[in-house]
Amino acid sequence: TYDKNIDANVTSSYMVLKNNMLEPIAIVYFPYYHNDASYISVFNKYLNYILLVNLIVIAIGIWLSWIISNNLTKAVTKFSELINRITLFENDPQPIRYYQNDELNQLVKAYNKMILQIKEQKERLSFREKEEAWREMAKQVAHEVKNPLTPMKLTIQNFERKFDPADPQITEKVKKMSKIMVDQIDLVATVANAFSQFAQLPEKHNEIFDVNQEIKNIIRIFSDEKIYFHSNKDKILVDMDKIYLSRIVTNIVSNARQARDENRENIINVDVEQRQKRIIITIEDNGVGIPEDLYQRIFEPNFTSKSSGMGLGLTMVRKMVEDYKGEISVKSAVGKGTTFTISLPSNVPQTALNGVN
Repeated sequence: TYDKNIDANVTSSYMVLKNNMLEPIAIVYFPYYHNDASYISVFNKYLNYILLVNLIVIAIGIWLSWIISNNLTKAVTKFSELINRITLFENDPQPIRYYQNDELNQLVKAYNKMILQIKEQKERLSFREKEEAWREMAKQVAHEVKNPLTPMKLTIQNFERKFDPADPQITEKVKKMSKIMVDQIDLVATVANAFSQFAQLPEKHNEIFDVNQEIKNIIRIFSDEKIYFHSNKDKILVDMDKIYLSRIVTNIVSNARQARDENRENIINVDVEQRQKRIIITIEDNGVGIPEDLYQRIFEPNFTSKSSGMGLGLTMVRKMVEDYKGEISVKSAVGKGTTFTISLPSNVPQTALNGVN
C-alpha cells in the first residue's frame, strides 16, 4: 500500500506467536517502508559510475593500443625499408640491432640471418666473376700473343734452313728477317700494353674545364676526316680528368673512322649538349653499322669486329664513363651508321657556374 503521509510504499508482514501448548497468544505486525524513487536515484547514480568507469577503461585501452600499434608499425616499417633496400649490388647491407624479447625479435633474427647469407653469396659471386674474368682475360692474352709468335717461329726456321754465309744477299736477308721480327715483337708489346691499360687506368686528376674546347682540340688530331662539331652552348664546364675525356672521345672517333663505308665519304658528327646538370656527348658516323644482336657484345673485353686489335677500346671507354657515374649507349643500323651517346654528370660546383655566368 502507499502511505501519502510519509510518501512511501508500505509492505506489511504478520507473524503468529504461540505458547508452549501451541495456542495462538499474539500476532506480531512488521511494517516495511520503502521509497522507489530513492532506489531509482541510487540505481542511476551507480549506473553513471559504471558507465564512467567503463569509458575510462575503454579510453585507456584505446590509448595503450595506439601506443603499442604505433611502436609496432614503426618497427615493421623500419624493417620493411631495410629489406627493400637490400640488393645484390648494395655495398654493405647492415643487420638490425633489436634487443627487445618480443614477437619482432624472431623477424629480426631471420632478417639478420638473411643478411649474412646474402653477404656470403655476394662474396662467392664476386669471386666467381673475378675468376671468370681473369680466365677470359688469360685466354685473350694467350690468343693475342700466340698470333705474332707463330710467324716469328716460321721466319726463324725458314731463315735457318736457307741460311748460306756465302750468299751475296745474306745481309739484305738478315735485315729483312730482323724487320719482321721487330714488327712482331712490337705487336706483342702492343698487346701487353693494351691489356695493361685495361687492367689499370691512370689515377684520376679532376679539374674544371670547357668540354667544347677540349673536344675541339681532340678532333683536330683527325685532320684527314670530315668531323663536324656542334654544341647547344658556347661554354660547357665539367669537373673530370682531361685524359679520361680524351681517351673516351679518341677511342669512339677512331672506331668511327675504322667503320667507314667504302661506297661513300666518311662523315662524323660530334654533338655536345648540357641538360640541367648532365652533359650529353653524341658521336655519330655514317659507316657500315653494327647488327643489333651485337650491341651488348661491343663492350666485351675480347670482342672486336676488326681484323686486328685487342677489342679493348670500348671496354675501357665504358669503364672510364662508369668511373664518373655516367652512362654509355649505342644505336646502329647496318649500312647507315652508328651513334654512341655518353651521359656524364658535370660535377661543377654552383660557385664555378656563377662565375662563368
